Amino acid sequence: MSATQTARSCPGRLWVSRWKLSWGPSGWKWPTPGGLPSGPRGAVLPCRLRVSPGATLPSLLSCSPTSSGRKNSRTMLLPLLQRFPEQVRVSLFHTPNLRGLLRLFSWQVDCLESTLEKSLQAKFPSGLRVSILLDFTRGSRGRKNSRTMLLPLLQRFPEQVRVSLFHTPNLRGLLRLLIPERFNETIGLQHIKVYLFDNNVILSGANLSDSYFTNRQDRYVFLQDCPEIADFFTELVDAVGDVSLQLQGDDTVQMVEGMVHPYKGDRAAYCRAANKRVMDVINSARTRQQMLHAQTFHSDPLLTQEDAAAAGDRRPAPDTWIYPLIQMKPFEIQIDEIVTETLLTEAERGAKVYLTTGYFNLTQAYMDLVLGTRAEYQILLASPEVNGFFGAKGVAGAIPAAYVHIERQFYSEVCSLGQQERVQLQEYWRRDWTFHAKGLWLYLAGSSLPCLTLIGSPNFGYRSVHRDLEAQIAIVTESRALQQQLHQEQEQLYRRAGVVSSATFEQPSRQVKLWVKMVTPLIKNFF
Repeated sequence: MSATQTARSCPGRLWVSRWKLSWGPSGWKWPTPGGLPSGPRGAVLPCRLRVSPGATLPSLLSCSPTSSGRKNSRTMLLPLLQRFPEQVRVSLFHTPNLRGLLRLFSWQVDCLESTLEKSLQAKFPSGLRVSILLDFTRGSRGRKNSRTMLLPLLQRFPEQVRVSLFHTPNLRGLLRLLIPERFNETIGLQHIKVYLFDNNVILSGANLSDSYFTNRQDRYVFLQDCPEIADFFTELVDAVGDVSLQLQGDDTVQMVEGMVHPYKGDRAAYCRAANKRVMDVINSARTRQQMLHAQTFHSDPLLTQEDAAAAGDRRPAPDTWIYPLIQMKPFEIQIDEIVTETLLTEAERGAKVYLTTGYFNLTQAYMDLVLGTRAEYQILLASPEVNGFFGAKGVAGAIPAAYVHIERQFYSEVCSLGQQERVQLQEYWRRDWTFHAKGLWLYLAGSSLPCLTLIGSPNFGYRSVHRDLEAQIAIVTESRALQQQLHQEQEQLYRRAGVVSSATFEQPSRQVKLWVKMVTPLIKNFF
């Protein structure tokens, strides 16, 4: 495909640059050279960056927000911070109880408990269920924490509320006893941020704590009436909840009967059990999607919209597809890593990739791909002043300086390779705010609008890939209205950024102490 060709469609197919995503009887096909490995990973997603001709991406789910046959189904970006808490509260008080379910996943819940109690007590029937998945280390830290805030809710509605606390299997034994409470989360945690209300889903990198409702910049997308996506994430959090510690009304925790304990039991046995539980969800979703695709396209990937209308099927052709991407390396599940590497690898000359992370600490694989491929990159990161650890007491106060050191090393490598024009760093700054946005926008060669975005919890760093539980979605769209929303969101973030140059690191705020430089290589895989 030439550089002037951007995104085009033909009946039942979506073309994105050199990749051809096409519908078939078994679901999406992504034909490119290479081969699929055998074994459990290959059964979920291609294990390598390229897959064999006609190979399917079975664990990717699709949703067609603007043309799925459901008039109310749509995708909406929530670019302004004020819209996020508003949407959460509106959803809590206006859930139509179609499924009798309400699912929330976050780390902290500073603003959540009272709103949930009012919803459960005053508005909804007894069939409503609330499921909350938190990280054990984050949720248990300090005397007042997420556990203590949620206990009254659990005690008052024991049959309707479930609070699960995920504990990484890597924090155990002597290590668990020695690491201070504030730093034990660096070993691994539950980092997924998804908020579900019946068939409506909010994906974000934001927690439900006060700062995200006031002066902490993040990204948010609202998927309205997308039951396929809602079903998948509901089942996913149920699965992670089943392998997590269950909070009891007396503030104790216990495992689901028959489940291996994450830090007292055998680590390998626990990880095998967790892998099976999560993979059952992914494989079940894959099967449902294959059946849905067969029904939608009558097992004919080349059926035109006119042919479908003539046959009595007047549903509009899909123009947007949503793929959930899961990363749980402790359980040997690495779908998000594979897809991200594929995107970075296949981005062609002339394409533009806008990548943002609140904590710039790319894995070596991601850095090599950015420096070794042909697309243009605009990488947005936090200036030290808007880093969440800026001004923190003790050792944590040096974390922004460690990120400056990592940034300077990467910038020096870009310069040594003579790639300053192709790979550009930008720093976000906003007075009295912190920066936590992460994600990616892909602009095909010759296009002024993005056709793809990644949005969710991963930071593209070592922890996101190797230690934490992560989830995001890839949105691929031909809808010009949605592309314009994505473009405006990207522009709003980058508008507050300044380009990084050699002079940036001469500023007093960019001076890094010698001990920080010496320690950073030893600890960079933990933050």
